[in-house]
Amino acid sequence: MTPAKRILILTSDAGFGHRKAAQAVAEALNESYGDRCQVDIVNPLDDKRTPFFLRDSQADYDKVVREIPGLVQIGFDASNAAVPSVIAESALSVLLFEVMQDIVQTYQPDAILITYPMYQEPLKAVFTVHRIAVPMFTVITDLVTVHRMWFNPAVDACLVQTEELRERAADFNLPLEKVLITGIPVHPDVVREKRDKASIRTELGWRTDLTTILAVGSRRVEGLLEALNVVNHFGSQLQVAAACGNDQELYERLKKMDWHIPVHLYAYASNIPTLMHASDMIISKAGGLIVTESLACGLPMLLIDVLPGQETGNAEYVISHGAGELAETQLQVLEVMAHWLKNDGQVLELRAERAMAFGKPRAAYIIADLLWKAAEGGPIKKQARWIRGRPELIKLLERNRVHWRRRWPFAEYSESKDHDR
Repeated sequence: MTPAKRILILTSDAGFGHRKAAQAVAEALNESYGDRCQVDIVNPLDDKRTPFFLRDSQADYDKVVREIPGLVQIGFDASNAAVPSVIAESALSVLLFEVMQDIVQTYQPDAILITYPMYQEPLKAVFTVHRIAVPMFTVITDLVTVHRMWFNPAVDACLVQTEELRERAADFNLPLEKVLITGIPVHPDVVREKRDKASIRTELGWRTDLTTILAVGSRRVEGLLEALNVVNHFGSQLQVAAACGNDQELYERLKKMDWHIPVHLYAYASNIPTLMHASDMIISKAGGLIVTESLACGLPMLLIDVLPGQETGNAEYVISHGAGELAETQLQVLEVMAHWLKNDGQVLELRAERAMAFGKPRAAYIIADLLWKAAEGGPIKKQARWIRGRPELIKLLERNRVHWRRRWPFAEYSESKDHDR
């Protein structure tokens, strides 16, 4: 029996989008290739050998985003210049080398997908030192404005949602032929759901005759309570479904609200694609994942919160393509609602058409097929010669007491695969 191809997906929990993208592709791989494929999702930042300040950055993300969002913008801008980025990548190569080396040795992947930008340079270092080339893909989890660290020439392909982002790759010396517009992967349930809105609403216990607003919150979302207060007093033709993303404080406050319209509250919802397909519009922040899912479901977006930096581009993309609007105050929420719902919701319908036009619901399947094809070729052992930059890299590792002389699992590869890639 032919051994299953092993695909390793490296992700992070600094925000929801990175892991959700990883899970979406894993689900698509399992659906499409079944037992022929073994998928492992790993977060290198959870390894105990990862420096504490990198491990803690995940837990600190929520607090920083909520309490001092301006710091996110400062950090994004400061590190996005060429010199700081190179310094950061060199540091990551040293700090994460042993962790990455052991992950690759443990899982022995035939192909790798990365959903978090910190991992590309350390993996490149591992492959350079050991003269191995494992097919490596990166999927960028925002739409337009992203950190330059995402664009690493070591990857076989960089997978993006928009043409605007593809064009930016040239600014960071990544050849355009390596940048593929696949879309950001969303859960296959987005594609699997074939029922009409009325059928889904009936199953969920929602009214079928009312314009339905899905509100998605979490500890990272500001202003949702205020926006829903406007909706609550807008008119009796509406109903609300609010998913609180495990934000217990938000959930309790919404429960205590004096609702004048039908409301359905979820402390946490694992079936967001289903809720989206049952709704007519969404109120949310401009996160890469929620924007991508909304587009994939053809759901107009009322954006109420934009994290400075990467989310700025997400919001601009949605607005410029007519799929939604930004409302950062209660008055703006009121104005957008009035505009969208007048004349029997003509503008809302137009926004839905625009969202559908730019959605890529099958992205996870497209990426799964790319990974499978690459995994069939598998890792390649480089020629036994010095690879460019290898001596300097080894000196850097040894100077920082990084252990790299270990038995490598790909040593048994035949000489027919001992060539340049």
